[in-house]
Amino acid sequence: MITYAIIIFLIILVIISMFSELFLYGLVTTFLFILLLPFYYIVRVFNGKFLYGWREKLGFFRAPHLGDKVIMYHGVSVGEVIALENLIKKTKEIFPEYKIVVTTGTKTGQEIAKKKFSEIADFITYFPFDIPFCVASFIGKVNPNIVLIAETELWPVFSFFCKAKNIKLYCINGRMSDSTYHLYKRMKHFFKMVLSKYTKILTQSEIDKNKLISIGAPEDRTFVMKNLKFDVKKSTESVDMGQDGFRVIIAGSTHKGEDEIVLKIFKEKHEKYPDTKLLLVPRHMNRVPQITTLANELELNFGYRSKDDKFTDKDVIILDTMGELSKMYSICAFAFIGGSFNKTGGHNPLEATVYSKPTITGPSIHNFRDIYWLLSRSNAGKIVKTPKELSAYIEKLLSDAEFYNQACEDCKTIFAEQQGALDVVIDELKRVINK
Repeated sequence: MITYAIIIFLIILVIISMFSELFLYGLVTTFLFILLLPFYYIVRVFNGKFLYGWREKLGFFRAPHLGDKVIMYHGVSVGEVIALENLIKKTKEIFPEYKIVVTTGTKTGQEIAKKKFSEIADFITYFPFDIPFCVASFIGKVNPNIVLIAETELWPVFSFFCKAKNIKLYCINGRMSDSTYHLYKRMKHFFKMVLSKYTKILTQSEIDKNKLISIGAPEDRTFVMKNLKFDVKKSTESVDMGQDGFRVIIAGSTHKGEDEIVLKIFKEKHEKYPDTKLLLVPRHMNRVPQITTLANELELNFGYRSKDDKFTDKDVIILDTMGELSKMYSICAFAFIGGSFNKTGGHNPLEATVYSKPTITGPSIHNFRDIYWLLSRSNAGKIVKTPKELSAYIEKLLSDAEFYNQACEDCKTIFAEQQGALDVVIDELKRVINK
């Protein structure tokens, strides 16, 4: 009986496909969702993971009354949400009459969105499953006028609903990896139909633009906007930690296991280069006592930012105060960016690069993979696989003045090439809203 039902279902799909590929896609995604849901639930439970956001993704949520002026931003996870931060703030500033909705696809993305936008966004929720009844429920409750999706998430059903309801749909900060590109190119005919629903497609680079056009993006509506993540501002606060005459190395946003690596390497380098100093910045302040123990074991001369210790008296200073890291990068020679020798996925290197300071990171960089790809094409950023490689690269920056100076110049060049993306999006919003 089940076999006959499946055969009949497949025959119906073939017939429908002759009339509407999108309708077929909607049916297939709905069928697969119902079929695989129990198995997925079981796997998640056995993996010790829980199902976050499923009610919202299914369209079962209550939204506040948002009115008829709504701009929606979507960033699937942490990296995309962070990239949208300045743009969302600017949107609220320039278009105060519009309600802001922010959606994500992952639990970690949702947590970051609520942390960053709880005072700015009017509603924060999950992006719906790309199934007709989920998308219909979502759009009916949120009722956006303009939707801006960060990077390149192509959702066929969602794009169809936007087009049918005359919602302006944008892909912003668009990019496409080689592996994704080769997969999408095999289904070029299908994705051409999806991409035709977009009002505009704005990409990070000419390479990304050409990739998208080659899989069907309309050439007259696909443009380069550069990269939103590079719209980082320098701090205007001055810093006096007695750093004059010294080469300060910053280890920023370090996690458990990384402090040991950094302190040991620094002790070795300081013996060879006495003018070096270390500013160690743990990601979580509750780890300061552990770092203190490590520094004592290594017999390092260290102090604390909270006690206003200076590099004139200390070789290592632990930054045990909140909210000061970004301005500290202005005083460093170069920086190691933590969260990269574990599974954290790295932290933002651009807070240092904006001051023309080279960065080094470990191999775990998935939160900022696109940024590190750009930086590592030159000497602006270096990805190392092991603590030994980290030590060797620090040695090169300290010993080779010509190499170091070029790395600093590379930072300036990359920022000059990439900045300006935020203004492109804001100008586009002005054009659409003020028509």
